[in-house]
Amino acid sequence: MAERVGRTGGETPEMARLRRRIDALDRKIVGLLNERAELGRDVGREKTAAGRRAIRDAEREREVLLRVTMANTGPISQADLLAIYRRLMAATRAIEARDRRRATGDSDEN
Repeated sequence: MAERVGRTGGETPEMARLRRRIDALDRKIVGLLNERAELGRDVGREKTAAGRRAIRDAEREREVLLRVTMANTGPISQADLLAIYRRLMAATRAIEARDRRRATGDSDEN
């Protein structure tokens, strides 16, 4: 039987239990990230309906970053948390841009 990639022998029952909890949290995090992205899409549709052309809202992004840093109690560093959220917001903007291209009939295929 082949050994699982990335695993070494000697995993304790406690390690296995903790990793199962991490796996369960990862599934929840993925669900929450996708839920957040859907809400971002909804905001994008509202911006379009209101006639707003800009996808990026720098003031809103600053507010979000401030709120998450205030909520952070660690152990994730503020710098790492900000990097995660900046990437999350960039991904959400990319979804909004793609949705707008689709709505106008422009292809997002290169």
